[in-house]
Amino acid sequence: MKKEDIERVLAELGELKCKTQKEVEDARVRFLGKKGEVTALFDEFRTFDKDMKAEFGRTLNELKQKAQARIEELKATVGDGDSSDGPKHDLSMPGDPLELGSRHPVSIVRQEIVDIFRKFGYDVAEGPEVEDDYHVFEALNFPPNHPARDMQDTFFVSTGHPNPLLLRTHTSSVQVRTMENMKVPIRVICPGRVL
Repeated sequence: MKKEDIERVLAELGELKCKTQKEVEDARVRFLGKKGEVTALFDEFRTFDKDMKAEFGRTLNELKQKAQARIEELKATVGDGDSSDGPKHDLSMPGDPLELGSRHPVSIVRQEIVDIFRKFGYDVAEGPEVEDDYHVFEALNFPPNHPARDMQDTFFVSTGHPNPLLLRTHTSSVQVRTMENMKVPIRVICPGRVL
C-alpha cells in the first residue's frame, strides 16, 4: 500500500455521483463492503510493521470516515431527488384487486340445509335478532318464573317497560311472527343466529 492508493480512493470518492439508491448501495459495497477497496487497504495494513502502522493508521481511519460520510451524503441527496420528482406511479390507475375470501363452513352447511328444504316446498322465514319478550316467551307459554327468563340465561337489552327487548334465545320467535302473518298450511324453516 502506498499513499497514492489512499489518494486515488479519496479522489474516486470525491468524483462519485449516483442517481438512484441502488447506485448508492453499489458504491457502498464497492468501497466499504467485505471485499471493498477501503476494506482491502485495512487488510493490507494489518501486515505492516509498527513503524508503517503509525504512518498509515490515522490516514486509513480518516479515509474510512470520509467514505462513510460520502455514502451517507449520497443517500440523502438521492433520497431528496426522488421525493422532488413526485410519485413514480400513476395514482389515478385502479388499485390491485383484492382477493375474495371463502365462506365459513357453518354458512355453507346452512345454505345446503336451506336448499334441501326448499326442494320439499318449504320457505325460509327470518325475523329480528333483537326481539321483544312477548314473541320469545309469552306467545310460547313460558311462565313468568321460568329459568330461561333469568338474567344469566338471557341477555336483556332493555328492561324498563312491560315488554322488554332481548336477544332472541331461539328461533321460535320467528315461528310466532310467521303464524301471526301467514295462513295455514305453513311450511317454513327458521335458520338464524341466536344468543
